[in-house]
Order: sequence, then C-alpha cells, then structure tokens
Amino acid sequence: MRRPATRWIAGSLSVLPKPQDRPLLDILASGRYKTGPGPKVTTNRTMPIEPLYPLHFRPILKRLIWGGRRLGSILDKPLGGESDYAESWEVADHKNDVSVVADGPLAGRDLRSLIAEFGETLLGSSVGVRAQFPLLVKFLDAHQVLSVQVHPDDAKARVLVEDNGKTEAWVILHAEPGSLIYAGLRPGVTREAFAESLETGEVEPLLHRFAPKVGDCVMIPAGTVHAIGAGIVLAEIQQMSDATFRVYDWGRVGADGSPRTLHKPQALEATDYEAGPVHPHPARADAIAGGTRERLASCDYFAIERLRLTGAAEVGSLERFTLVLAIEGAAEIVHDGASYPIARGQTRLLPAALGPCEIRPIGEATVLTCVVP
Repeated sequence: MRRPATRWIAGSLSVLPKPQDRPLLDILASGRYKTGPGPKVTTNRTMPIEPLYPLHFRPILKRLIWGGRRLGSILDKPLGGESDYAESWEVADHKNDVSVVADGPLAGRDLRSLIAEFGETLLGSSVGVRAQFPLLVKFLDAHQVLSVQVHPDDAKARVLVEDNGKTEAWVILHAEPGSLIYAGLRPGVTREAFAESLETGEVEPLLHRFAPKVGDCVMIPAGTVHAIGAGIVLAEIQQMSDATFRVYDWGRVGADGSPRTLHKPQALEATDYEAGPVHPHPARADAIAGGTRERLASCDYFAIERLRLTGAAEVGSLERFTLVLAIEGAAEIVHDGASYPIARGQTRLLPAALGPCEIRPIGEATVLTCVVP
C-alpha cells in the first residue's frame, strides 16, 4: 500500500510503532514534541513531514592532475573552462564532501541530514540505522594514467588513516585504443619483491594488466594494487572512503613542480600479496520484463547489476535503498504517479520507503543498479 504524499502529526494522534515509522518516532521522542505512555503519541502542534522520492544530487566535481574534459563531453557534466576534471562524485557522505539534493521538495538538503532524519525509512531495514551513507558513487575520466595505488581493508584503514576500508568496482564506459587497466600483482610477487620495486622504481613489471572493453566490470577488493590507464572513462562504486596509498606515480610531478607524495610503508602494509591478478568479471544476461539483467559484481559491501532496457522494468526494494546510474540513453523512474528523469551520466537514490518503482526507457537505455546486500 502506498503511503500518503504528506503525513501529519496532529494535536492528538495514535501511532503504531511499525518499523517504517521509526524515524517519525525518533523525532517525537527527541523532546521536541510531547509523548504519552505506550504507543500513543501526543503532540502540541501540527507539523508536515516531507515525503521521500527518487533523489538526484548535485555532482561534486574534482579537479586532479590526471583529469580531462570527457566528464562533460561524454557524461554532460557542467564543467568550467579547465582541462583537468577527473571525478564527479554522484552520491557522497565523506567528511566535507556531502551530496546535496538538486531538485524536488528536499532540494538543498544534504545526504547526511537526510540519513539523520529518516534513518531506516531511507536506508531500509536490511541496511539499518547508520551515521554515514555506506557507498560512494563516482564517474572518472583518466585523461592521464592514474598513480599505482592500493586501498586498505577496514581493519587497516582504521589504524593507518582513521577511515573506512575501500573495496571498489569499475564499469568501463569508454576506452581509447591501447588503454590499459593495471589490476593486481603478477603471480608469485612477494612482499619482499614488491618492497624492492618501490625503492628502485621498477613497479610496472610486477603489475598484471589487460586492455579493457566498454562494458567490462572490474572488481578491486581492498589490498589490490591497481591503476587506471590513460584514455578510460568509468563508473565507480565503492565503500564510503577516500583511503588511498600511492605506490608509484610514473615519474610525474605535481602542480608545484615536485613529485607527488608516495605512501610506501602504508602501501606495503595494506597490500594483499595472496590475491594475484584481477580480470574483468564475466556476466550472463538473463531475460526480465523490459529487457535483460546482468549480475556484475557482489561483495559484503555492495551488489551491482546492469539492466539493458527496451521496455518498462522494476527497480527498488522496501528492504534497502537502491542506487540507479544511467550509463546509456535516458529513462524515467515512476513513483506515486510522478516521473523522475534520469539520463546518461546521472544517478538517483531510491529510498527504501518507496518500494519497487517502475523504470521506463526513452527508446533504449542501460542503467546500473546497486544495493547493499
């Protein structure tokens, strides 16, 4: 059953303590409104609560030495005149980088405040109440090769950088001829051999590499040494973390003319020497109403699917929030009789309270969906 567009707390109201009403009860229990014994809640004034809907956030654009202009030319991001736009953070809740709602009744509200207000209503009962949104969604433009780097797991990140660990997955959206992905150490590379390469600068020969194709999904577990080669644009879904240890930077210097900082001791500690090479994740297309579905990647932190749509399909769940990333074409997400557009390069967050929503491609469209398992 759909919820009404607006709920009202009247002067005297009986509220049954259902799980989906938990954020409302938390507000009432905060002391701002009077509460009576048992399940009955009595307030001293009337207050509207804005409904949730498919949320679109303003992109947080990052300029870095290896960036370019393809976030604009391929994904229609609103770039300035500079030529080093590297990342567009689509959904973020990391330190000072917090996504802000772009449109609708909640425009101007940031994601952190919405989590604090709505809790499980937004995140879902399977995700539970959290102080921080658990995932970071980005688009990246590697105009130049990125540094060789490694991300720590949760335990090591807490010790080394006071952050979350960082497991991530990439979906390739564009790859120039000759582009390479570096993912994992070659078989047999030991900590001792890796440590020696950091001192001599001969890191590249120890790295597994392959030429990516558009549509490839690459899973990068924490502890995997990796680099994104020049000429690649990709979507990245990861843990909410920015914990990165730079291993090797190809002899490059920063904007100040000096070599960028390397994090050799931390990288040696964070690397998983048993993991070995990483290859693109194979995916099988299964028929669904409206198109096909491919299960691209799954781990403890997220599960990603790709929907190739020629007709209407269903996205979203009452148990958990769903992220929808448009990577080809355009579509509209329908909730409570209203349509919410999503075009290539855009992302929407479907709060759990919405339940399943219909997604309708405009012609044909390809989207990624992501949930916390």
